[in-house]
Amino acid sequence: MSDIALQPAHVLAEAIRRRDVSSRELLEHYLARVEALNGPLNAVVTLEPGGARVAADAADAALARGDDVGPLHGVPMTVKDTYQTAGMRTTCGLPAWDHVPEHDAEAVRRLRGAGAVIFGKTNTPTLAGDWQTYNAIFGTSNNPWDTTLTTGGSSGGAAAAVATGMTALELGSDIGGSIRFPANWCGVCGHKTTWGIASQAGHLPPAPGTLAATDLSVVGPLARDVTDLEIALGVLAGAAGHAAVGWRLELPAPRATTLGDLRLAFWLDDPSYPVGAEVSAVLESAADALRAGGARVIDARPAVVMPDVVRLYQQFLYPILLSTMAKRAFDKMVVTAESLPQDDDRPLARTARFATQRYRDWAFANEKREQLRALMAEFFVGVDALLMPVAMVPAIPHDHSEPFPERVIGVDGEMRPYTDLMAWIALATLTHLPATVVPIGRTASGLPVGIQIVGPYLEDRTTLAVGRLVEGLLGGFVAPPGV
Repeated sequence: MSDIALQPAHVLAEAIRRRDVSSRELLEHYLARVEALNGPLNAVVTLEPGGARVAADAADAALARGDDVGPLHGVPMTVKDTYQTAGMRTTCGLPAWDHVPEHDAEAVRRLRGAGAVIFGKTNTPTLAGDWQTYNAIFGTSNNPWDTTLTTGGSSGGAAAAVATGMTALELGSDIGGSIRFPANWCGVCGHKTTWGIASQAGHLPPAPGTLAATDLSVVGPLARDVTDLEIALGVLAGAAGHAAVGWRLELPAPRATTLGDLRLAFWLDDPSYPVGAEVSAVLESAADALRAGGARVIDARPAVVMPDVVRLYQQFLYPILLSTMAKRAFDKMVVTAESLPQDDDRPLARTARFATQRYRDWAFANEKREQLRALMAEFFVGVDALLMPVAMVPAIPHDHSEPFPERVIGVDGEMRPYTDLMAWIALATLTHLPATVVPIGRTASGLPVGIQIVGPYLEDRTTLAVGRLVEGLLGGFVAPPGV
């Protein structure tokens, strides 16, 4: 990892503070890497070098004056094209939302306040609504480990840019694994924050100008190491807007910081959503290494049935994902849902029913969720973190066929519904729990695999602490070949 651009953001920030490199020099280096590397990947889709150069020069001038600086002072970075960025094109992959905002999203504002120099935007699927990254404006993003495969989505451009050293740090978002899938499939680190601790204001979707927060959706960083995730969490988390008048956020310290003191549980396979052999081998090898490294392994799993969790998760997710559809299309879906036999539980049937459900149905589902959240809280009394797969398979080939629910994926020769991809990320999202992903190795065919570390509500620092230990034991980030 000889190129400075591949160093973690905190290392770069320290180099800037020591004046080993200026913010402007580092920015120009990243811009040059985007020029050299982005073509076949199509990860960075918008650049704003003029404004970034002004910001980098201002960061260097502030340092020369001896001003107090933030933890990301002068560090160049990109953000996912779902965040409104003042003076910079923002699209969310949807032509109707293609605009140049006057104000930053709250998360972007906080990053700038911490000293970050925002110089570009990274690709996302239309409305951030897929596990692959492509849209009608910017086209398809390709995986840096194999360009015939997807980066994952919806923070796919973000993960590819981080993996290839085209940015120091990234700002992603996650409602359906949108940080976790790209981190897993591109071989970088990502953190899905506890729901509600980081402001969604200015994130698209929902539509520009919307003030209400979205259930399940979270703000979170992608990076090349866990320390950067921890720094970004400190920047992003906290009360915002009207809540900041009285509310304060004090996230608990990690429950422990050594393998011997942390109580870890593994849930690495499930008969309802079996993990492919190549991925399973990497996960089991990581589990063996953690045991050999002194981890306290608790033989326990949450008392849940995964298909039931997935179905309940879909009942909350689908109304959100389809909330932007035109009224005529929605009315048609209502008719479809009402015409279906009661025993029809196909993916398309679920989509129609859940997207058009009545409040009464949602209220009963919400009580089920609260019961599940209580069950998980009880589980985490005796366990500090639950280690799980992110996906049953490594990065998949591009497949843009429609309708989305009728796509399939291959798992050891068996064709399974595309929507099975949500199985392993559903539990943490549905119950508003934090989840950290770190790379743990590569498959026999050379593709990266990460592990998902799920922790107790509001205990983000515990999942990050486990991630740091896993990273230290197994080596962490490795740059793709040729980068």
